Amino acid sequence: MDSLELIKALPKAEQHIHIVGSTRPETLLWLIEESDEIHPFESLDEVESFFQYSDFDHFISVYSTVSKFIVDENQFERITYEMLESANLCNVRYVEASFSAPDHVKMGLDYGAMLDAINRGIKRACGVFDVKCNLRIDLVRNYGPDHGMVVLDWIEEKGDNIIAVDIGGSEQGYPPEPYKSVYNRAKEMGLHLTAHAGETAGPESIWGVILHLEVERIGHGTSAVEDPLLMAYLRDTAVTIETCPVSNVRTNAVSSVREHPIRSFIDNGINVTVNSDDPSMFSTDMNNEYIQLSKQLRLKIPELFQLSLNAVDSSFLQSEDKGKLRMKFMKEYRQLKEKL
Repeated sequence: MDSLELIKALPKAEQHIHIVGSTRPETLLWLIEESDEIHPFESLDEVESFFQYSDFDHFISVYSTVSKFIVDENQFERITYEMLESANLCNVRYVEASFSAPDHVKMGLDYGAMLDAINRGIKRACGVFDVKCNLRIDLVRNYGPDHGMVVLDWIEEKGDNIIAVDIGGSEQGYPPEPYKSVYNRAKEMGLHLTAHAGETAGPESIWGVILHLEVERIGHGTSAVEDPLLMAYLRDTAVTIETCPVSNVRTNAVSSVREHPIRSFIDNGINVTVNSDDPSMFSTDMNNEYIQLSKQLRLKIPELFQLSLNAVDSSFLQSEDKGKLRMKFMKEYRQLKEKL
């Protein structure tokens, strides 16, 4: 077994992946055919050209365009199933998937019906593949904290398989501090806390989610490297950064994987995980993320496997389930090493 095959075979866990961002190009064509919208694409090549971005704002506009083609709650079953099917091909054993429910409710879809469809997709995939999946709800910071409270009402009434909340969307103009009361309530509800921060804003955005929202994990966090005090704080408190290297390159948050701060995070003792974010939209998957880290940043196999263990250890699984998954990863890794 060569190193490339070994990387692909490593057991993995993913903490930061968006369900809509996992919509395959061929599935997008199906969604468009099912909708009443004018057909903007004639081929998969045209869809793949559409999935090219000049910056983060351009990506958000593309993401929003894909979202509007989801016109039936039941369509989420296929999207979710395919997301986990693709994860299984990368030996991803556990997924915490993000669902931006407010976006779709504002487009007229029913929250409960969407959640049921997503969970049907999860149940079907878990019956076929060696993968498990829990959900986190993106409150979408652009809608404001009052609407965030409304979303918590939805979760309180129907929270099947939901273990965490998040705020994604645009950091610019939407700082995290106003969400303090929302996150306090989410914590009281027993939900875990994470937030996108430091992707398109500076270290102050990361400080905001740490000090005011008391998050356990940070999505992206690339700008943390600009602040030595923040780097030390992250190291000492073991707050995890959910890095998304290829995503950050594709949205021009960083210039290349070689320039990505994940190497600095690791060298400074910060707990980091690796994730695909919006894999279909960024033409990536978990195998590619690991391969790029190996090729561009020279991460060795033991370092890559440690990223897998980091994802298990900082997952939002119950302690017993976390321990079992860690043991499973260690067993698989030992078996892989014997084949070298």
